[in-house]
Amino acid sequence: MTTRILKPATWYNTLGTVEPALRCDSGDTVVTETLDAAGADRDGIVRGQRPNPVNAPIFVEGAEPGDALRVEILRMTPTRDTGWTYGPLAPNVIDPGAVRSLPTRERVTWLIDRQMRTARLENAPKELASFVLDLEPMIGCFGVAPASGQALSNATSAENGGNMDYRRFGVGTTVWFPVAVAGALFALGDCHAVQGDGEIVGTGIETTFEVEVRLSVEKSRRIIWPRGETATDIFTVGNARPLDQALQHATTEMLNWLTTEYGYSIMGASHLLGQVVRYDVGNVFDPAYTMACRVAKKWLR
Repeated sequence: MTTRILKPATWYNTLGTVEPALRCDSGDTVVTETLDAAGADRDGIVRGQRPNPVNAPIFVEGAEPGDALRVEILRMTPTRDTGWTYGPLAPNVIDPGAVRSLPTRERVTWLIDRQMRTARLENAPKELASFVLDLEPMIGCFGVAPASGQALSNATSAENGGNMDYRRFGVGTTVWFPVAVAGALFALGDCHAVQGDGEIVGTGIETTFEVEVRLSVEKSRRIIWPRGETATDIFTVGNARPLDQALQHATTEMLNWLTTEYGYSIMGASHLLGQVVRYDVGNVFDPAYTMACRVAKKWLR
């Protein structure tokens, strides 16, 4: 298999059917650099538009509707010494009566130590003077082109992926997306140095990365929603609003996975999920919310 370098010249604010920037074979590794969520590169030069610009897509040979695209996140190397977030909390994550007490929304800078792999807030309030975070890089926005010639905004998410902002989309995770168009047309961007569950201030620590992924086609593996696997867990992702609908999509996809590929009956999968399932909040800021349904591998057959 081949390692291919993608140096983007064009970025998009949608995932859709557009001219690819690169063609690769199934099993190839691709290395590329990302812009931050506002379109700035590693040098702070604005090269794309918000929200969440992604590279022109990658065409994976052999991918056809009805297949799944396997994306292994192999490496995420930060390329900038600063990141940024917004504050305060988003109005939709607190009680309506408390919204009027929120201070003015502002953008603040975080200082990233790439050698020590830490981040701290510049000009931090005194109560956060010693607040230092270990970097936990993750991809905020990635996926494949949706069906029927659609172009879906990178401000939201759907069956094809998008701006899911789920903390477990980091190094060592494998993700599967449902292929809806020839070549899958995979794209990524909006990487975060750190982010809490829900992205409840509307950002993670937004910065730039060099990202290495391996792209493989799994023929005739029909899935509806994104799936993922880490060293310890499997998970499924649902994107929708209201939040209970996102949970329903994620749970249904997990039920399908357990019954079609792990050999569980519906009743057996129900008993298993009823006692060991864990739900994670990916994003509750965007038009579509993200919920992940997660099961530890130690419980699986």
